[in-house]
Amino acid sequence: MEEDISFWGHPNIRSLHYTTLEITREPNLTPRGDCIVGVAASKGCLQIDQLIRKNLLLENNFVKISIIVEPYSFAVVGKTNNKLLLSHPNEIVLRKSNYVDSRTLLINCDVSSADVPRNMIDALRDSTKRGIMRIVVE
Repeated sequence: MEEDISFWGHPNIRSLHYTTLEITREPNLTPRGDCIVGVAASKGCLQIDQLIRKNLLLENNFVKISIIVEPYSFAVVGKTNNKLLLSHPNEIVLRKSNYVDSRTLLINCDVSSADVPRNMIDALRDSTKRGIMRIVVE
């Protein structure tokens, strides 16, 4: 089962954070948002499909996330957790740590925004560039 969430690039995308990777529904981004790889996302945690949500709340399952910005693709693998809130209306955060808040989609991820290839980040600095966050739950 999978779900695609679209987002857009922004000139201030830096993608330098070592523990998180985020997309937001907010249309604007300041340089301080150094974990953000996309703005104007089509969904936050709150709007994720109910079947996907059910699976995200299972304990210790692995989920694959693909960040797709043509012609580039980047994979993230993280764990589900029964303590996830999935209640933030604007943000989706993937975390290397096991910290959980309303924005957290997955914990114990294998990579962060600092690991995203620089050619993809360069492409995402163009506000007309569209990206997809694909959530794949088995």
